[in-house]
Amino acid sequence: MKITFYGVRGSIPSPGYDTYRYGGNTSCVHIETASGQDLVLDCGTGIRNLGKRLIEKNNTINILLSHGHWDHIQGYPFFMPIYQPDRQIHVYTSAAEGHEQICALFEQIDGANFPVKATELPSRSECITENFEAGLARQNICVRRIPINHPGGGYGYRIEDDGASCAFITDNELEPPGKLSTTYDQWVEFCRGADVLIHDAQYLESDMPHKHGWGHSLVSQVRQLALDAEVGCLAMFHHDPDRTDTEIDFIQKDNEHYFYGQRAPSISLCAAEGMQIKLTPQQNKNSVIEVGKVSSG
Repeated sequence: MKITFYGVRGSIPSPGYDTYRYGGNTSCVHIETASGQDLVLDCGTGIRNLGKRLIEKNNTINILLSHGHWDHIQGYPFFMPIYQPDRQIHVYTSAAEGHEQICALFEQIDGANFPVKATELPSRSECITENFEAGLARQNICVRRIPINHPGGGYGYRIEDDGASCAFITDNELEPPGKLSTTYDQWVEFCRGADVLIHDAQYLESDMPHKHGWGHSLVSQVRQLALDAEVGCLAMFHHDPDRTDTEIDFIQKDNEHYFYGQRAPSISLCAAEGMQIKLTPQQNKNSVIEVGKVSSG
């Protein structure tokens, strides 16, 4: 399994001098499975650069959408494979309980908010809203989902592939002030033993209490989850758009100090555009985790 980050910011794109090292594009992660399947997690502005790579292939693209907020869908109209004739693209999404089922990716391409209509695209794009675990299983992709604690709802995912595992949980507040969709203990069990945990870590204690209830977690809470779930690698994700590269560097240094001497995670990262994590399963052992960097362009 190869996991590559194409967009790591939350809320709104934040290009500029103070954010170029970690990147200013919004949420998008690409997973290439051992069998060569392409799985895309969210469609923020980072998906534009991913599209430049995937356009060179002709296999089916599977997209898991965590939820329909703008920073997770706004890159899709600029995803080059949707303009390839007959390119098969499966979009898997689920509405929160009590909300109308929609596919936000297609709704924004309506001829008014974007000059092209979704019905005019030459690709064979399909929105799948029910029983999609079974559909992915037919492609030898094993996915489980869990409701996130976020205004408007949505889902986190755990992907299992040939003995490797990755949990992708963005826009999730581990200790929200209101009703819980998923308890902390349930999060621990869902993430238990994952080789990689990618989790929303948008806020610091200094952001509170003003942003309590906005649907994002504190860095300190995510650290504790990684410890309790005994994950192999923690990748903090969905950085605040106002967080500079230097400030994220400090979070990274604090992570290294916090986890020093702990059993897990063995690696802690603040996710950056172009960062790639390669998982190589070992018989009766944890997967070997290699961290590198690829060009984001």
